[in-house]
Amino acid sequence: MEDIEFRYDTQLLLDVENPGDDVEDSLDEYIRTHFEGDSLLVIADEDENGITTAKLHFHTNEPWKILEYCRSLGEIYDIVVEDMVRQSRGQKG
Repeated sequence: MEDIEFRYDTQLLLDVENPGDDVEDSLDEYIRTHFEGDSLLVIADEDENGITTAKLHFHTNEPWKILEYCRSLGEIYDIVVEDMVRQSRGQKG
């Protein structure tokens, strides 16, 4: 079995309340600087009402910290946290 350094595949959607100029770069830079993990992907888009929604994907051992941080920025939803170690053993994640 492959060693998994960062156990939890953390995914969520975030409606950013006060978006800056570049939500994707801001989120990416902050998460890379303040949290341990890998496989970070941030994609953001603004809708016709001016609401910026970001999709975040990140592998970490402390998903609750990512959730707390993102909640401080706005509303989070469609939250998925999967245990990749359990998945690699054929169990539900």
